[in-house]
Amino acid sequence: MEIPRLEETCKTDINVTMNSFLIVEDLKKSFGDIKAVQSVSFEVPKGETFGLLGPNGAGKSTTLSMLSGLISPDSGSVSIDGQSALQAPKRIIGKIGVAPQSLSLYEEMSAEENLAFFGKLFGFGGKRLKERMAWALDFARLQDRKKDRVKTFSGGMKRRLNMVCGLVHDPELILLDEPTVGVDPQSRNHIFDSIEKLKELGRTIIYTTHYMEEAERLCDRVAIIDHGEILAMDTVDQLISTHAGESLVEAVLSELPPEPASLPGKIEGMILKVSTHEPMEVVAKLVSSGVKIKKLKVDRADLESVFLNLTGRKLRDR
Repeated sequence: MEIPRLEETCKTDINVTMNSFLIVEDLKKSFGDIKAVQSVSFEVPKGETFGLLGPNGAGKSTTLSMLSGLISPDSGSVSIDGQSALQAPKRIIGKIGVAPQSLSLYEEMSAEENLAFFGKLFGFGGKRLKERMAWALDFARLQDRKKDRVKTFSGGMKRRLNMVCGLVHDPELILLDEPTVGVDPQSRNHIFDSIEKLKELGRTIIYTTHYMEEAERLCDRVAIIDHGEILAMDTVDQLISTHAGESLVEAVLSELPPEPASLPGKIEGMILKVSTHEPMEVVAKLVSSGVKIKKLKVDRADLESVFLNLTGRKLRDR
């Protein structure tokens, strides 16, 4: 079911650079002596899925809270579709949908009642509200449980409902804060599929996570954030190419070739180890050269490698 477009209701009052739908400039936020976010800046064009990747406590949720207007930054600016989100938040609130990490659901109410409540907050009613509720229930695959109280739902079902409650008013900018925390594999895959469908429909998505595989699958670009600062920002492939270091090709040989010194890398007994930025190219050359390989393993550089090289600690460390 396709999401109908929202009509434009406000005039642009900020010059948007690079055709960016979201512009974040020099955001800062402290809580007492704790500097939660320090000089965070990025731009996101319309229709992009942009990831904020970092460990717990890195500043991801605080950044999203400032983008949604839940908390005010100490300094900096946010513009959405050419409008200041800080100076005139009421003018653009309907453009933003939020699925917070902490579930924002009423457990004593049904799925249908939760959706109706959130839809009415944005002025929906009558036929339009019913259409949006039907879309949301279908999108979350909860139609057969729409009359049931949320307290009877599994963790994955609650996460799916939590997400569509943030989508029921048809937002153009979607903020997803760790949307797969504590869910079963089936619900996790459904959430992934749903995000990809939203991207196909042209929605702009900000996605926070501390799971590398999620960022690699879903995000067009990723900003790696730690201690409230963005350490690097680019496509996943470019981040790996620039910051991850080399991949390791390890081949267990059936027999040594006549001239072992001609092989790339190092020979340790019958094991050949090659460090390289082009692991598949190395494998192809070994195969084409006639080297007899008994077992082959490739440890590819990934976002975990990027984070380790930038910070010296594991991505999932607190």
